[in-house]
Amino acid sequence: MKVVATNKRAKYDYEISERIVAGIVLSGQEVKSIKLGNVSLKGSYVSLQNNEAYLKNAHVNQYKMATNLEGYNPTQDRKLLLHKKELVGLVNAIKSEGKIVVPARIGIHKGLIKVEIAIGKSKKRYDKRETIKKRDMLRDVGLEVKKNK
Repeated sequence: MKVVATNKRAKYDYEISERIVAGIVLSGQEVKSIKLGNVSLKGSYVSLQNNEAYLKNAHVNQYKMATNLEGYNPTQDRKLLLHKKELVGLVNAIKSEGKIVVPARIGIHKGLIKVEIAIGKSKKRYDKRETIKKRDMLRDVGLEVKKNK
């Protein structure tokens, strides 16, 4: 899958245990806009309503060449296309295990727009500090190796 947009906060804020790839219902101009990379997952989340999953607050810019788009809402709710077993698994994860479902990436697979959904638990503040510490250590080691070459 060719990645178009990522949700960088998902990896930082949540301990991801499972990932699911889902289709998404879009209009024609939204597909063209996403293929050009005019999409942002910042602050977006997945909501379950009436046994259906919706991507909320994902920002898809208006396609520049499109006409007659008065009243277009770039952050409208978009339905996610999942199998029934996957939906039941999401509902069980949220209700019984207290997990959170967030979009991790949007990409193109065989010409179709796909959304990768991450299921995980929120990290505690000390876990986030530990993640930052590991990232800084790896960066320092990489700089040392590069410096010694």
